[in-house]
Amino acid sequence: MSAPTQVRPDTRPEGTETTSDDTPEVFHYVRKDKIAESAVMGSMVVALCGEVFPVTKSPKPGSPVCPDCKKVYERMSG
Repeated sequence: MSAPTQVRPDTRPEGTETTSDDTPEVFHYVRKDKIAESAVMGSMVVALCGEVFPVTKSPKPGSPVCPDCKKVYERMSG
């Protein structure tokens, strides 16, 4: 099953993978219009790399980004 994406999505990284102290290892790119809905309602979002998860954390400047999401985003915006 593939998720619909925009040609040039308005995205920002969102975290899913965590370390033992519950801090995200990497943040994923997801559709911006789905972030607030997921954070409030607990609904699932689909990252550009295909990961499916509920948004639970917000990235800080300099946070690591999922390399697969970054590659997809660069191909879409390039």
